[in-house]
Amino acid sequence: MLGLDMRFGAIGKAVLAQPEVAIGIIPGGGGTQRLARVMGQARALEVVLGCNDFTAEVAERYGYINRALPPGELAPFVQNLAHQIASFPAEAIALAKKSVQNAVELPIVEGLFEETALFAQSLTTAPARRRMRKFLEIGGQTREGELDLSDMIQKLAEET
Repeated sequence: MLGLDMRFGAIGKAVLAQPEVAIGIIPGGGGTQRLARVMGQARALEVVLGCNDFTAEVAERYGYINRALPPGELAPFVQNLAHQIASFPAEAIALAKKSVQNAVELPIVEGLFEETALFAQSLTTAPARRRMRKFLEIGGQTREGELDLSDMIQKLAEET
């Protein structure tokens, strides 16, 4: 689960744990490495060494999952998020994911250089040029547009 780009849990249903140490082994499959990266060393040690269950609410607070939602809201939220992301240019998604991954893997200065290069690369794509032009046409750079970016993003998805 920790290898996923995003993780969500249903309040009252999701229970997360790393029970391996209690049975004499350590978490495998990247468990110790990813936990420390998503929640910090101290909390990762609490999870790994404590071997306790964590509710969705605590898991969200610790960074184990992105968001904890009531069961009836979970699927619609995830579906809406997935549809929104899918409406964006594939090139921008891939470059943004690479840049965020660099933030985890590289020292900050190197990450900033890589981000600059990826940003410049993103500017050269045809979808970016089309969408930036459309964003300006529909008022995305105005105060009103900035105050309602969700609406601007929706209009952009509909019109490009």
